[in-house]
Amino acid sequence: MTRLLPAHLLAIAAVAGLAGANLLRLEPHSLAPLLLAAGAPALALSPPRARLATLAGLVAIAGWGWGSVRLDALDRSPLHALLGRGGRALLEVTGEARPGTFVQRQPARVLAFDGRGVGGERAQLELPLGRSPPQGADVDALVVVREPHGPANGFDERTWLRRQGIHVVLKVDAWTAAGRRGGLGGVADGLRRALARGSGPGLAGERRAVLEGILLGDAARLSPGLKASFQRSGLFHLLAVSGQNVVLLAAGVLGLAWLLGLPRAAGHVGALAAIGGYVLAVGPQPSVVRAAVSGAAVSVAWLAGRERDAWHVLLLAAAGLLAWNPYTVFDAGFQLSFAAVLAIFVLAPPLRERLAGYPGPGGLHTAVAISLACSVVTAPLLALQFGRVPVLGVVANALVEPAIGPLLALAFAAAVVAPLAPPLAAALAWLNGWLAAYVALCARVVAAAPFAQLTGRAAAAAAGLALIGAAYAWRRWQTT
Repeated sequence: MTRLLPAHLLAIAAVAGLAGANLLRLEPHSLAPLLLAAGAPALALSPPRARLATLAGLVAIAGWGWGSVRLDALDRSPLHALLGRGGRALLEVTGEARPGTFVQRQPARVLAFDGRGVGGERAQLELPLGRSPPQGADVDALVVVREPHGPANGFDERTWLRRQGIHVVLKVDAWTAAGRRGGLGGVADGLRRALARGSGPGLAGERRAVLEGILLGDAARLSPGLKASFQRSGLFHLLAVSGQNVVLLAAGVLGLAWLLGLPRAAGHVGALAAIGGYVLAVGPQPSVVRAAVSGAAVSVAWLAGRERDAWHVLLLAAAGLLAWNPYTVFDAGFQLSFAAVLAIFVLAPPLRERLAGYPGPGGLHTAVAISLACSVVTAPLLALQFGRVPVLGVVANALVEPAIGPLLALAFAAAVVAPLAPPLAAALAWLNGWLAAYVALCARVVAAAPFAQLTGRAAAAAAGLALIGAAYAWRRWQTT
């Protein structure tokens, strides 16, 4: 077991303070500074044994105050005063379009409305099915400002968007491209296009959609049926960038540096740059940021000559995400990503030990242990957030595990060699297409099995049993 260190306690205090701002907001200009000012003398006068607890309390108050400031900023909306109005808007498209049944939705920043600047407020575009502006485009559009839908059919669009700092939906009647954004956003768009284009030259249809889903964390190109199969089989997590993506990317950069005869320090610097570029390309989703912070910590620790503390890194990633947007604590991706990592840290090792005596390679034991631990811990969250729990996720993950590592490695390799040797990149992509097809086949076969997924009350019961099982396994491990 990992011993609780002072750094862990302070990071926990920061996370608790930032998340606590969602329950009660401090007045940032009066109450928070007063509490901190009162706590400073208490810290100086505290006995040594109580000093750490006092410092943790001050960190929690500082996090509470900062979280309140960020929530106030996220809740401000100049466009909300324009509900029901139509006009011309200058938009900066910040993501790919996601087709629905009747319309497609796309994130954007509103640079101006009817000739007046609005500070780049975030908004959700609602466009007819068909043609949509590319990510990174500056768009001149004729829009109508409306409020997001309230609770309906188990989903509250208004609350979900508000927690992302989005308070209005712009119904787009007509649009024309007016250029492309520059700066860091433009760099991110270029990296994403290069990675998407270079990783799968010659691929199309379902194979390209699966490849881009696993590599870029974007399930928008998957057909509704295949997307449902990934959800029902317990493989939907593959479509969110995880630590495995970052580990393979960093390992590839380190291996390339070794082949070129470069110093190891240069390899770690290159790995940090590659991880940063990857985050820009795929976007700052909670799972992406957590994986990037964990991966970057390996190189930073080596360059600094210090041992990496996985628990501290995990807590710092959570604190960083909540410092940017305290509402993230309600995000399903945040909850599932961090719950899965906790399961890997806490439950997977004893499960791996229990499985060691059974026939089969060690890699399979590890994959089953990780999948089982993650399935048990995330089951209550899946039941709460989506009302469903995949039952055969362990089987599905064991089937696809041998293919995911090679698929990512081939995708990164193809993207690297595409500018230098297009025929080689095409050959790598062709081979990768078969791996993508295999992953899709596994998702469909497992999803078609009876009782592959439980919904409603059955899902809630399964989640409760999973919690009881996890508590029992933890207790048994602690007493052995």
